[in-house]
Amino acid sequence: MWEFWVRSLDASTIFLIAGLGELFGQRSGILNVGVEGVMLFGATLGFITAQMTGSYMLGFVVGIAIGGLLGFLHGVFSISLGGDQVVSGMGIWILGFGLTTYLGSPFTGPLGMERIPTIFGLSPFFYVGIILAAIIYFVLTRTSLGLRIRSVGENPAVAEVSGISVSKTRYLCVTVGGMLMGFAGAVYALDYNPVWSYNFLLGWGFIALALVFFSMWNSLFLLAGSLLFGTMWQLSLSPELVLPGVLSRYVWRMIPFGITVIVLLFMSTKRFRTRWGAARPEALGQPYLKE
Repeated sequence: MWEFWVRSLDASTIFLIAGLGELFGQRSGILNVGVEGVMLFGATLGFITAQMTGSYMLGFVVGIAIGGLLGFLHGVFSISLGGDQVVSGMGIWILGFGLTTYLGSPFTGPLGMERIPTIFGLSPFFYVGIILAAIIYFVLTRTSLGLRIRSVGENPAVAEVSGISVSKTRYLCVTVGGMLMGFAGAVYALDYNPVWSYNFLLGWGFIALALVFFSMWNSLFLLAGSLLFGTMWQLSLSPELVLPGVLSRYVWRMIPFGITVIVLLFMSTKRFRTRWGAARPEALGQPYLKE
């Protein structure tokens, strides 16, 4: 039973880190639906680097770097060119889905390195995720930088008139957000499931994306949601440990994605938008071109 909860927390960590990256970008008004693609790049290139060099550190550095690069490129299309943010994000996902399959195929199989040591029985990245959630909450709610980010996400025109550089603030957020997504992918490939295979993330990026909306753009709520979804994901993999003989494991595996769809449908209703709409950054998904 202890192993079930440990694996649940491990899964929660990945949802949390990827979700924090998306949340940080969305608070500045930039939507990136390509979380899955960024995570695939971070996971695959981090895995390849670690296996070729024998260094976990280099694997994580590459995963973070490629995530930051993709975040920046998404910013170029969405901020500088004023393009459709959903189209750009979907492009990143499609590119990640195809290119990582090509790049990773020769490395199919286990990582072949000694596992990363735990701290008090838990992955060290669980503690990293908790710290990151606290830092982002503090930055967004207690600092002048956070005020600038929230201002840009609410009304970029007013923020620009107030002397805030909308483009620089948004570039900062999407780049840092991309780094966190790439880091989450690397954690998945190097710690949670160090065996590369075709499309091995299995939709985790889309769950992380849904969790941002589920959290109402609050990193502490995102932490709670990640713990819930991480537990449900692990339950879908090992239902016999908690509820032996209750439904097929294939039905359990549908539950996290089914709940994700239900949450998104609920949040799209008029009642939810009316009651909780204030939590959503007003300029989310809307391009801003300085006149």
